[in-house]
Amino acid sequence: MSIRSNFKKWIVGFGALGGAMFFYPNDNDNNSQFLHTHKFGIATSSWDHNWDRRDPKSLVKPMKIDNESNQNLYNKQLINKTAKAIRHIILIRHGQYNIEAKTDIDGILTDLGRQQAEATGKRLQELGFPYTLLVHSTMTRAQETAKIISKDLKNVPIKCDLLLNEGAPIQPDPPSSNWKPEVNFYRDGPRIEAAFRKYFHRADFAQEKDSYTILVCHANIIRYFVCRALQFPPQSWLRLSLNHASITWITIYPDGIVKLWAFGDTGHMKPQLFL
Repeated sequence: MSIRSNFKKWIVGFGALGGAMFFYPNDNDNNSQFLHTHKFGIATSSWDHNWDRRDPKSLVKPMKIDNESNQNLYNKQLINKTAKAIRHIILIRHGQYNIEAKTDIDGILTDLGRQQAEATGKRLQELGFPYTLLVHSTMTRAQETAKIISKDLKNVPIKCDLLLNEGAPIQPDPPSSNWKPEVNFYRDGPRIEAAFRKYFHRADFAQEKDSYTILVCHANIIRYFVCRALQFPPQSWLRLSLNHASITWITIYPDGIVKLWAFGDTGHMKPQLFL
């Protein structure tokens, strides 16, 4: 079953439908996200090259190629719609926070959480990338983590985005018995999917330089993003584990190929900060 088919089940009757579908108005069921075949009992899946609906062939109006002039014109249009730059998405989980808090505003970072964020900020500075933008969720622990990190990143624009707030993206497989009763996949799923589609796509064809976007958010969000970006079954997200203030790095190339360079990296921290 395609992820779009699952997604349809989430969004019926919910206002988030418009936000989640805004980014890919030309979605097509024939481009199934997961085309499963079996060999020797092992399931494999075909890569969807137009996963972000930005493949040049899907952006150029079809035309009849009956002579060399039309062929040259079509090729030129394809080149004009082809991405040239690389997009780097660096995902940071917030630091340790007060999990006993009754409200979000009381869910502030612990002393350990602040130390974790400081270590990660220094690591990002050491990497020396030309960071383009830092975006954080509106939740207290993510805001505090982003503020601490930003001290080591000079002149990097900062924005907040409630689409990145923590939530339950989709019923996990295998299921978990640890979920609280208030978990609502139908409420959170469309929003989190909309966040993925907003930030994960190949560069616009007008973008000339490589970009490095930092997203400071939450474990469930990051795990789901990784599964979606790599075209793994999205229900697998709960099988992954992340330390606080860890670094996850995903690269999206002009041809739409996606690579995971680091997942949940905390090698820059002293062992006593791991958590």
